[in-house]
Amino acid sequence: MSVRTQQSLTGYIASDPKLTTTSHGAARFYARIGQEQFRHLEDGSFEKVGVEYTDLVQFHKAAERAYEQFRRGDSFVAEGYTREYDEPQPDGTVEHREQFVAKKLGHDTARTTYTVDRSRPRGRTADQAAVRDAGATADRRVTPSAGALAL
Repeated sequence: MSVRTQQSLTGYIASDPKLTTTSHGAARFYARIGQEQFRHLEDGSFEKVGVEYTDLVQFHKAAERAYEQFRRGDSFVAEGYTREYDEPQPDGTVEHREQFVAKKLGHDTARTTYTVDRSRPRGRTADQAAVRDAGATADRRVTPSAGALAL
């Protein structure tokens, strides 16, 4: 049995997140994200050389939770895939675009101080709670502490 892997992305939320609805009625989380770029120098240190930006989206119930949890400036880790598409422009040209579609999205523990609420979410059965408490799942709601981001 092999371990399932997917693309990952780290960065920070560079815009105010938006929660919209797709044409099919699904929730859609959108944020412009930034990823700092560094160059490794001969002396072993690193030099910041700029920031790359792209779009991040997430869908359905996870999109609603992300909208509640993330704010501009938050550092994150995401799992998902890159989607490329062509977007028609008002002048008749077509712009090639790229976005990261997050299947999983969480705060970056290396850059965010937060507390974990392990209380049982509403709607959970006692059996599900027992499995969670035994460590078989990692259902955690994260609340970043105010002023805890070190960008």
